[in-house]
Amino acid sequence: MPKFIRSLSFACSGIVLAVRSQRHMKIHAIAAVIVCIIGAMLPLTRLEWAVLLLTMALVISLEMVNTAIEKTVDLASPDIHPLAKAAKDVAAGAVLVSACMAVIIGLLILGPPLWHFIVNE
Repeated sequence: MPKFIRSLSFACSGIVLAVRSQRHMKIHAIAAVIVCIIGAMLPLTRLEWAVLLLTMALVISLEMVNTAIEKTVDLASPDIHPLAKAAKDVAAGAVLVSACMAVIIGLLILGPPLWHFIVNE
């Protein structure tokens, strides 16, 4: 059990480091909080919540993986190298794809009930 708790401590440290040091991670975290606040005001099903939470987790997780790849590439290749650039660009592209899909999923799930909420108020 102590090893497990120690592992959790390291993981939490990684999350805190990512939020403190990465501008995009802060943006994703703020967006997730806003989505949760809006979702709490709307009559969402458990399935809709599950999809939203999974989508937010995917984007945040990919941002953290992107950060890990960038740090590792910087350590392994401090000089500019085409392969280092390719690794960083592909990792950043993965985050972009997930973030774009998250926006679409958010609009699909939150859009109609939010519109109904706004129009009927």
